Amino acid sequence: MRRTYLFFIMVFGLATAAFAQTTSPDSATLQALLTEVRQLRQDLQVSLIRMQSAQILLSRLQIQQVAVSRASQHLDDARTKLAEVQVVVRSETAEVKHLEDAETTGENVAQVEAALSRAKSDLDASTTLGQQRQSTETDAEQQMRTEQDKLTSLESQLDELVAKIASEQTGRQPR
Repeated sequence: MRRTYLFFIMVFGLATAAFAQTTSPDSATLQALLTEVRQLRQDLQVSLIRMQSAQILLSRLQIQQVAVSRASQHLDDARTKLAEVQVVVRSETAEVKHLEDAETTGENVAQVEAALSRAKSDLDASTTLGQQRQSTETDAEQQMRTEQDKLTSLESQLDELVAKIASEQTGRQPR
């Protein structure tokens, strides 16, 4: 019985001693791992924010490229219409000059005067239309410059973001 009692004391005594001697983990290693996980989480958040920014910038860039294309087309149309009016004005100016230089005889004086009056009226209308088209072209050029400046700005922002991401990638040390 004594042996049994001694056996129980030894078993329970060793178990208690074993529980008292819990294997304590290396706290420095755990702290380093925790710091590493926190840094990785922070890096991941920064990367996600940069990726979202890049996606937004790319979308804005595409939209702005469409706006530049539209402005360019509008400018081309305005220039084409202005060129057409300028051709008409030159033609009408030549016609007025021709009619003014025409020799008038007794019977065709009235016809020449009427044709000259019509030609001058057409020339005035075409000149007014030419001024309007010139104004439209100037506005289209300004719009084109504005849209192009916006596109250039977006491209610069995207270049800066790419450079920042690249510098972070090369600046990281392998762990």
